[in-house]
Amino acid sequence: SGMFGGPVLDAVVLLSRLVATLHDEHGAVAVPGLEPPVSALCVAPLGLDPDCVGTTGGSVGFRRSPAFLPARLVPDLPSFAGRSVIVTGANSGLGLVTARELARVGAAVTLAVRNVDKGGAAAAQMTGDVTVAELDLQNLDSVRAFAGGVEAVDVLVNNAGIMAVPYAQTADGFESQIGTNHLGHFALTNLLLPKVTDRVVTVASLMHLIGWIDLKDLNWKSRPYLAWPAYGQSKLANLLFTSALQRRLSAAGSMVRAIAAHPGYSATNLQGQTGNAIGEKMMLAANKIATDADFGARQTLFAVSE
Repeated sequence: SGMFGGPVLDAVVLLSRLVATLHDEHGAVAVPGLEPPVSALCVAPLGLDPDCVGTTGGSVGFRRSPAFLPARLVPDLPSFAGRSVIVTGANSGLGLVTARELARVGAAVTLAVRNVDKGGAAAAQMTGDVTVAELDLQNLDSVRAFAGGVEAVDVLVNNAGIMAVPYAQTADGFESQIGTNHLGHFALTNLLLPKVTDRVVTVASLMHLIGWIDLKDLNWKSRPYLAWPAYGQSKLANLLFTSALQRRLSAAGSMVRAIAAHPGYSATNLQGQTGNAIGEKMMLAANKIATDADFGARQTLFAVSE
């Protein structure tokens, strides 16, 4: 156990993730069957938003890539002066780039991180109004304490995550991937929602396609643990939560939006934590042709700013 199907499935999973990195000259993600390519998952009543296309009869789709996006990281973000943003997992990878760029254009950014020393080191690389606060998504007491210290926030970016890790449990007894990627963010979002003025952006993954939510065994206690399907379950939960949240916000007449953004396959420290020697080697090889964090964060920045 620990890996679903061993090296063969590892190869299939990596191929699936790499498909998500195919992009045109503007950096849009190429999704088979969708024309033009798209740059971010979106959650909106399909048919009401002409730029949100995708699943028939559903509310989760893909937002078309704007033609003006340059080939590099978006340099022309609008001013965020006077606005506040919380980014979880902002000490490295996509979260660091997201926080850095929003701070650069004037946002008051909070790096919500488990390790405040690493958060401080990340903040030192940024310009602007940046603060570091402790948030351990694997501990709901930590989530409550963090949320209790927030008076108001314009944008919440649910970015933190772990992927295909060996079996472990959170402080509250949840399987670590569903606990970190979904339940921790679910609790954080609901605790902060009365204080959010603009939107909640959640980083998604195409690995939701291999996800299946088993409500009778959410924590993999009555069946052999399979790391990739457990990850897929957590990312599917992210999308279902985002979709349901948007429906409820719309029904309540709220102007707050719930959006999911897919970064493609970017080489960050999310990879390399499987505990499987063959899988690790495949991840390292795949990272050589993956996009970098600056590119992957573009989709999040688009979802935050547009």
